[in-house]
Amino acid sequence: MSYSIEDLKVLMGRLRDPETGCPWDSRQTFRSIVPHTLEEAHEVADAIEREDYPNLKDELGDLLFQVIFYSQIGAEEGHFSFDAVVDNLVRKLVRRHPHVFPEGTLESRIDPDNRPDEAWIKESWERIKAEERAQKQAEDSSAATPGRLDGIARALPAMVRAEKLQKRAARHGFDWPDIAPVFDKLHEEIDELKEAWQAAESGQGDHDAVEDELGDLLFVCVNLARFMKVNPEQAVGRTNHKFEARFRAIEQVLEREGRSFDEETLEALDEIWQSVKGIEKKT
Repeated sequence: MSYSIEDLKVLMGRLRDPETGCPWDSRQTFRSIVPHTLEEAHEVADAIEREDYPNLKDELGDLLFQVIFYSQIGAEEGHFSFDAVVDNLVRKLVRRHPHVFPEGTLESRIDPDNRPDEAWIKESWERIKAEERAQKQAEDSSAATPGRLDGIARALPAMVRAEKLQKRAARHGFDWPDIAPVFDKLHEEIDELKEAWQAAESGQGDHDAVEDELGDLLFVCVNLARFMKVNPEQAVGRTNHKFEARFRAIEQVLEREGRSFDEETLEALDEIWQSVKGIEKKT
């Protein structure tokens, strides 16, 4: 027997039952489960990064459960149901893909011999999303005059949001002409960070200025990644993985030789680190 999405909805309803359900599940709110949603999304990404596909199945189920959870709370409070979430999603995706659904219906199909090119598809996608943002603004009479950066979620990881802000600004012509001045800006921000740090260390500056300058530097790094067509979040993730693997290799070397990590000098640890790097390059 295989369970279906309908079974999952029934299960969620029973978990949330105030009399016979699970006490923890029944007292949760939209806000209280947000941290769990973020954690599940990161666990999905981690499983993909490790190519752990059997575990990915489980993690995707956990992430789906978050959607069901929100939908159950939404239904209980009279906001929306899971079916309404699905209906809204299908309508939106059909609307945003006229190159797949030319008549704006799920049943319509494109002529394979008359498909639009990638440039048209990208322009169409951005135009439709802009129209949707404008429609939302029009429906909210209390909203301020729409800005070109509206709609980029503030809760996104800072580096992800920085990339989205830059891409949106670039579409409106606010961008470097090529990568060369980005490198110049990178060096400029490094110098400004050094100055802020030295001022703070001497008592003539403060830590907030250091944080501001470091933020500027990281923002430029995201810009550099964008010009190089590299995902900055994935790039840092790869570096994290590389650092972790090398650090564990150092631990293993010391353990084999009967040496204590905490008693070694930095120079000795760095020597092993460089050896591990050399082995990586050979393999």
